[in-house]
Amino acid sequence: MKKRIIVGITGASGIPLAVHLLKELKKLPEVETHLVYTKGAEMTAEFECGCNMEEIRVLSDVCYDNENIGAAIASGTYHTEGMIVLPCSMKTVSGIAHGFSDNLLLRAADVTIKEQRRLILAVRETPLSPIHLENMLGLSRLTNVSIMPPVLSYYHLPMTVEDMERQLVGKILSRFHIEMEGFQTWN
Repeated sequence: MKKRIIVGITGASGIPLAVHLLKELKKLPEVETHLVYTKGAEMTAEFECGCNMEEIRVLSDVCYDNENIGAAIASGTYHTEGMIVLPCSMKTVSGIAHGFSDNLLLRAADVTIKEQRRLILAVRETPLSPIHLENMLGLSRLTNVSIMPPVLSYYHLPMTVEDMERQLVGKILSRFHIEMEGFQTWN
């Protein structure tokens, strides 16, 4: 059976990173991606990538309507390896932190937490307010949640934006013990 990974995309800036992540996961025959995205993601994708979500949806194996709260990924009995929310808006962080599961993306994150599966939140905001920090602090105290802002690194001597994206996506995938070609660890 394939490893199922849920990918959530919100309207925060950083949709190209989500596209890069989905392309990398698509290369792995042992992984099945389950995509859910917000209305805000649709608007941001148009602005940042010059594409619509249909072009991004095809990179996933299964795509869900965010309003379908009864979809498979809303149930703890539907086994997944975990979930990556990239980019993750502060609205989504707040919903997850306070158990406000009024859409499928939030419900899938809630289920991921309750089932003790890996949840990666690639939060996107700056500067961070005390409210943002409190919400993230609460989530970071859960052993299966990782707060991973897409912070640039330079030790791998990036030459292009794609090099930086590859490094960020590689760090996220390493949390699922997935080795990505071109990802450089510190030696």
